[in-house]
Amino acid sequence: MKAYVFPGQGAQFPGMGKPLYDSSELAKGMFEKANEILGFRITDLMFTGTEDDLRQTRVTQPAIFLHSVILAATLGDDFKPDMVAGHSLGEFSALVANKALSFDDGLRLVYARAMAMQKACEKEPSTMAAILGLDDEKVVEICKNISDVVVPANFNSPGQLVISGSVKGIEMACEQLKAAGARRALPLKVGGAFHSPLMEPARIELAEAIEKTHFNQPICPVYQNATSLRVTDPTQIKINLVAQLTAPVLWTQSVKNMLADGARTFIELGPGNVLQGLIGKIGTCYELTLESRQ
Repeated sequence: MKAYVFPGQGAQFPGMGKPLYDSSELAKGMFEKANEILGFRITDLMFTGTEDDLRQTRVTQPAIFLHSVILAATLGDDFKPDMVAGHSLGEFSALVANKALSFDDGLRLVYARAMAMQKACEKEPSTMAAILGLDDEKVVEICKNISDVVVPANFNSPGQLVISGSVKGIEMACEQLKAAGARRALPLKVGGAFHSPLMEPARIELAEAIEKTHFNQPICPVYQNATSLRVTDPTQIKINLVAQLTAPVLWTQSVKNMLADGARTFIELGPGNVLQGLIGKIGTCYELTLESRQ
């Protein structure tokens, strides 16, 4: 069975999407429509902008979303997913690809998400850190015992977990995790504590936008970050999508569930190929076909 997966924030790079725009009239039309919906030429920033331009949350999130969903659209009849999943922001791309969301509505929600998260980040200094080489259970245990805000945010693959919280909480956690045997505790260059309680203002704001948006019956199941379970019911998809901003990304378990349901080919659509590496580490007991298309 074939699973299509979609990357999240951090996969962006200067020039992303330009070959698509130049080689496909369909892609060009979708990119130009996105410029109209957003009210600024995001294509200029994607194609000729700097790394700093692309790091702006209001640019990063819609840029990655557009690259992924337009790439899926250009596959035409070759796009026949048995299941889809996306990492964090990538879940919105997955939901457009499996027809649960229209392209227009997906882009509007992604932009609303980006702006809401930006506002939440500005309320309190916060950050994230990657923890390598320590059991997930040990990371969870140490985070629970720290007085300041710090939580597991992304369960990316066995031995690779990202934590999220206040600057003070992350500093304390990194010290304790290194003392407990973590190979690395690496602060990330991000604007805030994504997938943590500090995103609650953004969750409330995005929930209103999601509730007003029409979701369709998808053409295949989506494995959602907040639960890691396969979902086809539009109402449940909405609930899980709202929860996603403050809940951890259960990527390891999502991939395990896709594998258990028969996925053997994983195709990553969008900038970068980070998800291929993670899936390879999760599915070591299986003979897998891993592809990345940009």
